[in-house]
Amino acid sequence: MTDGLDPTLRETDHGTPVREGTVGLVAGTEDSTPLLFRVAVAENAYLQLDDVVLTVRDVPGVGPVSTAGVVTQVRARHEGASFGSDTFLIADGVLPAHLQEIAEVTTTRVEPECYIPPRPGTLAVRASGLDRDRALYFDQMATKLPIGMGRDGEPIYLNLEFLDGTRGAHVSISGISGVATKTSFALFLLHALFTSGVLGKRQLSTRALIFSVKGEDLLFLDQANVRLDDDLRSRYGALGLPATPFASVGFFAPPVPYDQTGRPNVTGRTSGVSAFWWTLAEFCRDELLPYVFADVEDERNQYTMVVHQVAGRLARDAQPAGRDGAVSVDGRIARTWPELVDLIADKVSDDATRTAWAGPVTGIGTVNAFIRRLRSSVRPLSAILRGDLTETSGRAIDTAGHQVTVIDLNTLPERAQRFVVGVTVSAETARKEKAGPGGLLFTMIDELNKYAPREGSSPIKDLLLDIAERGRSLGIILIGAQQTASEVERRIVSNSSIKIVGRLDPAEAGRPEYGFLPPSQRQRATLAKPGAMFVSQPEIPVPLAIEFPFPAWATRLSECAAPPAGPATVAGSAGPGAAGPSSRDPFARLPGVDEDDFDDAGIDPPPPF
Repeated sequence: MTDGLDPTLRETDHGTPVREGTVGLVAGTEDSTPLLFRVAVAENAYLQLDDVVLTVRDVPGVGPVSTAGVVTQVRARHEGASFGSDTFLIADGVLPAHLQEIAEVTTTRVEPECYIPPRPGTLAVRASGLDRDRALYFDQMATKLPIGMGRDGEPIYLNLEFLDGTRGAHVSISGISGVATKTSFALFLLHALFTSGVLGKRQLSTRALIFSVKGEDLLFLDQANVRLDDDLRSRYGALGLPATPFASVGFFAPPVPYDQTGRPNVTGRTSGVSAFWWTLAEFCRDELLPYVFADVEDERNQYTMVVHQVAGRLARDAQPAGRDGAVSVDGRIARTWPELVDLIADKVSDDATRTAWAGPVTGIGTVNAFIRRLRSSVRPLSAILRGDLTETSGRAIDTAGHQVTVIDLNTLPERAQRFVVGVTVSAETARKEKAGPGGLLFTMIDELNKYAPREGSSPIKDLLLDIAERGRSLGIILIGAQQTASEVERRIVSNSSIKIVGRLDPAEAGRPEYGFLPPSQRQRATLAKPGAMFVSQPEIPVPLAIEFPFPAWATRLSECAAPPAGPATVAGSAGPGAAGPSSRDPFARLPGVDEDDFDDAGIDPPPPF
């Protein structure tokens, strides 16, 4: 690591020879260890958090040993002062004292691996260029993915091998709602993947599946942001990325409830959006009933056995009735979800059919519990389980048609959102298992704690846990975003090779799930601004602070540089159940920040980062 560290010697005012670029000397007032040491900062220099520091020591029989690390804390104090009031005496020149800054440096790399402590008095240099790359292991990354800029204004990279499944996979992004910009960073990460060239030939077979639950923000990813200017282009250019929107995006939204035209339930974008739904025939054939009960908290509940019994019975007995997806069971036709719910309820409660449909040893109390929960799904699922809509070619969600597929769920109740996520991810997992190795599918799920909570069990949680534990062998990479990692299934978080943290609630920052953050970074995470993230990856012992540029793609209709093009698929007026257009647009929104957050507080939004 000493290549390039031969700066010209010069003398300070005290006659001490130092290297050009030296920021101080290794301090001897506290213990120096191979993993943590401190630097006394010179009067004419400074060190800030996240700076990379290098020091070299000659070891007999080994030679020069370089120890590099990242500044994780900086303290300043008057040496010679005993009381707080001494500060005023020192300032007036009455009491002699010396102002000293001490920087704490956490070791990231030792080369060669001779773990000896840096000696007090050894020169400490701010690393740059090749030395910085070596200190942060960038030189050992076979494929580097740019993910943002460091505090020194230089690019920070992610080792693609820990993202694409080669040596690890999955991403966990945590932060409070509205300020942490979790969704914005996840989208930037995908944009970098698709535009940096790191995927090589795999780019043609790599896809991204995004579930959108916060407004219609993600329905404009293929449109340039009207705020895109030369400064923003230069920020992308410094990372080797083009400042362009996503090139190939398919958009899906649920149909308008109770509408017979199959229009997608969107208001902001009126073209290029396809409606999706499942026919009742598909629901019965593919045994999708367990996903109706995706919010089950305890598998020990007896009615879960009825769920699987009924699902199997529907798969055997339900027959297609017409071209619209309706089904017939014992001559009784169901064209809507409420009609199918009534049919199931009659079968499991009738004495003549209860044993065949609910199971031979199922009591009436268990059956009633099943029926109550089944009937509670009528309103949430009626829009997406249909047997009364004309079949269309673009109805089924298909990730093969575009590089990025966005499924808009914001108009659906939470129970319906769970159903869509569970059924879609299950179908994609089955497709990947059947297709075998090859290609990658990045699956981005916001509010992961709703689908894979720490406590309880459900079909979706089991599915996501399976992806976290063996998904990389299938080429399925999970990108999960949540406000609180402490509320997500532990095994999903622990199996994520890449952990990313934005702004955190102070109480959440103290939880064990953030133990990978040094104490100073935990505190800083409670103050982080939009666009600032802390990224932890396996090769680098210390999480790196980064800032990523403002989105080059539109995050709402008013940010589109040009109206979205494409065949019109939505009527001009909103149908029943559609969310009305927002009349409040007092400012251009920051990514991931809802205007309500600022309106409710009566304050103006912060300036763009």
